[in-house]
Amino acid sequence: MFQPLGLFAEIPCPRGQECALFTCMFNHDKRTLATTSRPSNTAAILSDESGHVSKKQRLGEVNSAQRGLPISLGNQQSPKLPAEISLPTLSSKPPSQGTRGDGVKLLSAFRNVSPPPRAISESRPAKNEASASMRKESLNPRMLTKAPATHAVRSAILDKLHGAMSTLNTKLVNSKDESNKCFVLNPYELVTMALDEEEKVARDHYSVYSNIIKLRIVKLTKMKLEDWTDEVKTHLNTRYYKIKPEGPTQAAPTSTPIDTGLSVKEEIAIAAHLITSLDGLEEYGYVTKAPSEAAIETAKQGVSGSKGWEKCERCGGRFQVFPGRREDGALASGGQCTYHPSRPFHPPRKRTDNVTGSSETYFPCCSETVGTSSGCTKANTHVFKVSETKRLASVLQFKTTPAQPEKGRMNPVSFDCEMGYTTLGLELIRLTAVSWPEGRELLDVLVKPMGEVLDLNSRFSGVFPEHYASAVPYGSPIPNAASSDSQPEKSKSMHVVESPAAARELLLNLLQPDTPLIAHAIDNDLNACRIIHPTVIDTVILYPHPAGGLPLRVGLKALARRFLERDIQTGGNQGHDSKEDSIATGDLVRVKVRELWKRLKAKGWKFENNELIPPAGEDTQSLQAHNIGMSVSPGAGFKRKKPPI
Repeated sequence: MFQPLGLFAEIPCPRGQECALFTCMFNHDKRTLATTSRPSNTAAILSDESGHVSKKQRLGEVNSAQRGLPISLGNQQSPKLPAEISLPTLSSKPPSQGTRGDGVKLLSAFRNVSPPPRAISESRPAKNEASASMRKESLNPRMLTKAPATHAVRSAILDKLHGAMSTLNTKLVNSKDESNKCFVLNPYELVTMALDEEEKVARDHYSVYSNIIKLRIVKLTKMKLEDWTDEVKTHLNTRYYKIKPEGPTQAAPTSTPIDTGLSVKEEIAIAAHLITSLDGLEEYGYVTKAPSEAAIETAKQGVSGSKGWEKCERCGGRFQVFPGRREDGALASGGQCTYHPSRPFHPPRKRTDNVTGSSETYFPCCSETVGTSSGCTKANTHVFKVSETKRLASVLQFKTTPAQPEKGRMNPVSFDCEMGYTTLGLELIRLTAVSWPEGRELLDVLVKPMGEVLDLNSRFSGVFPEHYASAVPYGSPIPNAASSDSQPEKSKSMHVVESPAAARELLLNLLQPDTPLIAHAIDNDLNACRIIHPTVIDTVILYPHPAGGLPLRVGLKALARRFLERDIQTGGNQGHDSKEDSIATGDLVRVKVRELWKRLKAKGWKFENNELIPPAGEDTQSLQAHNIGMSVSPGAGFKRKKPPI
């Protein structure tokens, strides 16, 4: 039999005084049983003169009575049966209330009705309804599909977490401040709060569960009552009330401003020496030469021969896409797509892996082990992505940045693109560009894709149908532009252009061939715009992956958190903000500018009329040597990039 673990300890025993079990899992408190027990004629039959009946005796005799067998009292003489359970007799009278048709009285007619359960909390009338419906849980870790530790470890941690919370709750009870007494939790609410917090840490911080929860316990032991009251208020609101906070929302804390000690022109002068050469990077998706017409024709023939069959980017299944729609109006075959929205994660290796075996790879989105589930998320259709250069060019040919002599020298631009899935693959749907290093907005437009939309990929792109519904053509004034900052993200009006080619022209108007173009994983953005630009700064290469660089890449969110102390892409299902991403990318380049200038200044380099002057005995050609192998600052946690041989 399963171990009840006290799950039924607060529930009155259904049989009340008649319970025949030696160890019953239900509550047998006398006061509780007094309200739930019912009179039993059988008990009267089995009792002796003193009124005492042993459980052993009742066990066999009650079962016999239930089966309708003669009741044996050992050597004692059986008493006469009372009238209500006498042998049935034939009667022509109609049955009276509480009796059977044969005249036998029904025990159920005289059974007392148990009173309704008492509300859990009486000290906080505003939450009585929620408390009364709250499930009583024991201090036992909740079951997870992918647990971060053994049950024994989680139980021990949970006990300490609950103990720290109980101490604070007791202090609140003994506090002289009567205004906060409404936030005193009863024992069941304390258990629920501890279970909620332990479960959240176990789900969201699987790989560092032990460290996070221990730090939390230490914080609770040092917490002031005012802070504890705020946490209880947040917990109650999250679990029971779900009331939106009143008043204006506080702005998120801003990161520390980046101070390079240089002017704008001086920063631009140093940034010119951080230019990324794309020669030899074609195998990683960087396009340095437009495909020929013959290659494009070959790609078109391949697409025609495949008859629309593609491989789903999410689930890996095969499906058929119908540009222009099928007769029945469908854009793709295969029905719904079931997939995991996050990439598999393999926990870091531990010393105990040699004994217990290595940890299993799992999906952070649902904690499912790889191979045990086909997915935790459903989409309306399957989607696909085109990566082959000649096939990209068959939809829209690449264009090299043209020279614009009349505009003169132009300052660097940091940009970011958002893409959505259409019947032609992954297409550009939003383009944002800001000036560098100021971060001033230069361009932010929605883009109408060339194919029919399968999925706007809103979870990552941040673009929703509402954006297109409220968009105005590029060049037209945006209504209520002054109050747009205070509007919800989905309801903000934006400019929209008719095609990716039109968006590309707007971006090229901001560039010269020698203008530094800054982005994170710039190959994806340039390929979405179908642009070949010779002067780029890619933060993926400036901050290479510690495992050796390309094709592995460190995400922009991780880089911003580590080097800028800034949290970006925190919108959850609301997606990313391309303006926020482009500014963060530009600031990461400013960090590298500051590091490079610090090294050059120590070696005697200086600025004169915004021009970088080398010390005696060196020239500007030697500047590149200072930048080789210095992709990240020492001690930052990433490995240095190896210099070329």
